[in-house]
Amino acid sequence: MQQQNSWLLPEGIEETLPTEAKHLEALRNKLLERFACWGYDLVIPPFIDFLDSLLIGSGHDLDLQTFKLTDQISGKMLGIRADMTPQVARIDAHNLKHTCPTRLCYAGTVLHTRGDPLEKTRSPMQIGAELYGHAGKESDFEVICLMLEMLAVTGLQNVHLDLGHVGIYRALAEQADLSVAQESELFAILQRKAKPELAELMDGYAINGDLKQLFLALPELNGDHTVLVKAQTLLAQAGDAVNQALADLTAIAGQLANRFPHLAISFDLAELRGYHYHTGMVFAAFVPKVGREIARGGRYDNIGKVFGRARPATGFSADLKLLSALSKQSFSCPPRELIFAPYHDDADLATAIRDLRAQQRAVIQQLPGQTGGAAEYGCTAVLVQEQQHWVVKPLNSATA
Repeated sequence: MQQQNSWLLPEGIEETLPTEAKHLEALRNKLLERFACWGYDLVIPPFIDFLDSLLIGSGHDLDLQTFKLTDQISGKMLGIRADMTPQVARIDAHNLKHTCPTRLCYAGTVLHTRGDPLEKTRSPMQIGAELYGHAGKESDFEVICLMLEMLAVTGLQNVHLDLGHVGIYRALAEQADLSVAQESELFAILQRKAKPELAELMDGYAINGDLKQLFLALPELNGDHTVLVKAQTLLAQAGDAVNQALADLTAIAGQLANRFPHLAISFDLAELRGYHYHTGMVFAAFVPKVGREIARGGRYDNIGKVFGRARPATGFSADLKLLSALSKQSFSCPPRELIFAPYHDDADLATAIRDLRAQQRAVIQQLPGQTGGAAEYGCTAVLVQEQQHWVVKPLNSATA
């Protein structure tokens, strides 16, 4: 017995209909082609994988977002990927094993147990690029530039770039010798930028007074380029790791300003999204009227260690469906002539249809007894027989 409303889909799971699918696929091809022009090779990780591999270095958040099931063959726990980055890191570390920097890109559906509060889909199409084997700020700069080019190719305007560096918080937390519980508690408060809670928390921590002041200053260090000048003064005595992080941020900001003079750049030194995953520079892109980032990334060194080789790594990802919806340019397939062919058991007709399709021309052949014809399919031409030859005629002239 057919279930009532059997056409319904699970919440946050969508179908992509023909017009949207053409636009989405055209944009996907356009972006992957651009990645290839930068030397990024396409890889296709599996949709389902061993759970341990999917959660490498990702922290608690990704664990909660991952659907889990038991493999009936091995008895091990499997997961449906919620993020492709750990899988791509495995490909670099275990399968390719290059000694030189490796550039990889990918595009595919991921599945989340719960949707983002501002974006209800649970099945985004993740597209991204990763650069392995180089630890310098130059590779961070490259992937940021590639992300910005991706957004430009998509047709997005008024992009705003936000930069941060989780190494600053990591270094301060290490100096404070915080316990795991304390670090987790402090992390949560800084993410919310809850200043009164932060002050109360610092009062209860038995740490150096100067360090307390540095933690209290972090939420204030967000805004335009003057933030870096302020941070260099406030954090001058915070140690070499903090000073190096600030120096790298300053250098990359200068390079970006030179290459993209009209790009709006802000800084947030308390931005710790992905803290359990990222190890250095973090960045995110925003556009007006969208209440969340449209692309994000950062450095995540040594994620490949569990796969047999620790490699420095940096990269970014975005939801291709969101980019497609926001796109101000049309990347649909070029309008294609659609030819309607009659139904006949005729070898010459079959040959004519085959030859047209071999020329990348679209042909719909009539089925016996069907309703609807060339006009209903939106065909612009028909295949007609003239002097024992099958020829293509414009629809209007053929029906005149």
